[in-house]
Amino acid sequence: MSEGSAGAPDQRGAHPENLSLDSNCFSSPPVNFLQELPSYCSVARRRTNILSRDKQSGTLLKPTDSYSSQLEGGITENLNSQSIRKYALNISEKRRLRDIQETQMKYLSEWDQWKRYSSKSWKRFLEKAREMATHLELWRKDIRSIEGKFGTGIQSYFSFLRFLVLLNLVIFLIIFMLVLLPILLTKYKITNSTFVLIPLKDMDTQCTLYPISSSGLIYFYSYVIDLLSGTGFLEETSLFYGHYTIDGVKFKNFTYDLPLAYLVSTIAYLALSLLWIVKRSVEGFKSNLIRSEEHFQSYCNKIFAGWDFCITNRSVAELKHSSLRYELRADLEEERIRQKIAERTPEETIRIYSLRLLLNCVVLAVLAVCFYAIYLATTFSQEHMKKEMDKMVFGENLLILYLPSIVITLANFITPIIFARIIHYEDYSPGFEIRLTILRCVFMRLATICVLVFTLGSKITSCDDNTCELCGYNQKLYPCWETQVGQEMYKLMIFDFIIILAMTLFVDFPRKLLVTYCSSSKLIQCWGQQEFAIPDNVLGIVYGQTICWIGAFFSPLLPAIATLKFVVIFYVKELSLLYTCRPSPRQFRASNSNFFFLLVLLIGLCLAIIPLTISMSHIPSSKACGPFTNFNTTWEVIPQTVSTFPSSLQTLIHGMTSEAFAVPFFMIICLVMFYFIALAGAHKRVVVQLREQLSLESRDKRYLIQKLTEAQRDVQSQSD
Repeated sequence: MSEGSAGAPDQRGAHPENLSLDSNCFSSPPVNFLQELPSYCSVARRRTNILSRDKQSGTLLKPTDSYSSQLEGGITENLNSQSIRKYALNISEKRRLRDIQETQMKYLSEWDQWKRYSSKSWKRFLEKAREMATHLELWRKDIRSIEGKFGTGIQSYFSFLRFLVLLNLVIFLIIFMLVLLPILLTKYKITNSTFVLIPLKDMDTQCTLYPISSSGLIYFYSYVIDLLSGTGFLEETSLFYGHYTIDGVKFKNFTYDLPLAYLVSTIAYLALSLLWIVKRSVEGFKSNLIRSEEHFQSYCNKIFAGWDFCITNRSVAELKHSSLRYELRADLEEERIRQKIAERTPEETIRIYSLRLLLNCVVLAVLAVCFYAIYLATTFSQEHMKKEMDKMVFGENLLILYLPSIVITLANFITPIIFARIIHYEDYSPGFEIRLTILRCVFMRLATICVLVFTLGSKITSCDDNTCELCGYNQKLYPCWETQVGQEMYKLMIFDFIIILAMTLFVDFPRKLLVTYCSSSKLIQCWGQQEFAIPDNVLGIVYGQTICWIGAFFSPLLPAIATLKFVVIFYVKELSLLYTCRPSPRQFRASNSNFFFLLVLLIGLCLAIIPLTISMSHIPSSKACGPFTNFNTTWEVIPQTVSTFPSSLQTLIHGMTSEAFAVPFFMIICLVMFYFIALAGAHKRVVVQLREQLSLESRDKRYLIQKLTEAQRDVQSQSD
């Protein structure tokens, strides 16, 4: 017995019912005292209810068990698979666990010891490699500087832009390796290979005519038009589909099938984009799932844990303060609207839903007008593009060529303003207003591209004479329709890039100068400095990426152009953020931003796959250009390639693509999906139990502090 405990025997004897401050008493507390804990009472009630339903079910935690012993047992069991560094323990406990691990190593065989050491060395090597990879990240210093000055919300936009740069670079490398590299190796005699020309088949010579622009006297501005529109000298380069009019490349031991490689490269970059986006989206979805909490917890998190410690700039810190105030006001407003909804009378409910129905009809009417305007602009441009260029002046040429792009840009600029006005009358919560407005703008921006592509498709497959019956498409206006679709995507890409540069140089910078040096004018102060709105900027680059996905099949070098475009946009937006714009008061958290960006990008990818699938499987391929001149459609190269396989492999492939395989496979997929749904439900229940356990632990601590305070008061009163 210690000296402290020996010095107060009378006090314990006089008051045996009081708690002593003796350490021995705390090391072996009475069972009756433990049974007074709130966690024990809650677990006991739950255990009684579960045992009454099913005596064999339920694995509840025992409150009388030592938490440290349970933690130690769980960790020692996983020492072989995980590093001690990953556990949230203090240094002394980690050292003790390391000693236990070294003791266990002595009783292992030499082979097990070698496996353990090699596993440790490999993990250490991977950690060093990841650490080195972080230093090689593109724009690492710039993005960290932006994060320190403006917070994680704006930093997530630039990280997303870096992701698109890497994605387009990988897409270009896929197309380059599968399509361009074999042609370049043969063209410049680097390897001993020759081109395999496309064999001629019985078809009308009218379908094979592809008139090339004349090479007479050319004005200088014609080169500018060709550079901006992809016509003229650019039309004959490897930038567009029509340049690849060969059947393959014959090497020494094999023949490289170019049509198959061309189609496989398209499928490969679409599949890669889908998998990469889904992988990054799942990480953001996990963060959002963890952050989903009750409204009271949301208030507490914003007040006590809402500060961004990456901020070092004073003005940005003040902006963060206003952002937190805005979020709290928005939460309170949403709570007020929930209460207002609960108190609505049936007449008010009918009125508000009728108003929303009317306003949504207005939104649909606005979208219909924009889509019809794009249809008219595309039709007018296609019909007048075939006129002789020397009969038009320079400005008229550009206006005709870029008319669809101009109309699409105007629609993307005007409709968000209209949507922002309409949403105020629909009586939604502030958070839902932002999400619905963004959703409408996303649909508008991405649907305009699909309208343009489908308008071109309708013009390609329709004609007045019998040319469509002869060739399967309008050969008179579109002798190589894939190249002309690629030119439209090229023009959209270039025009979007020009608009971004023009807005920054000729709108944002002058606006900044006026606000800075003409501060006395009330009109200019009301106009204010340009805000760096994250959703609008994200929609802009997603719009450009969707153009790249659609156009990469018709213009194989378009991903390289998109890569250079996004690199320039990164530096332009960085300069604009630092010198001309101010961050928006409605800031996004990094986790919410990343998930939102990738979700919008996934929508763009899905919309890009639809026109590509239709053009490859339903529209007849051009007979005058491209690698698919001997195929009715692009997709026909797959069945022809399968027909060259051995009979056993053909039988296997046909069986895997038949209904007899598809139905059981679909049922198995459904069972797997139901299993994961049940597993997710079980995990959700575990999360709920863990949250309850955390709440009970806090109540236990409060209860123990209360008892300890009472014991101290009793000791002080006895000593007095």
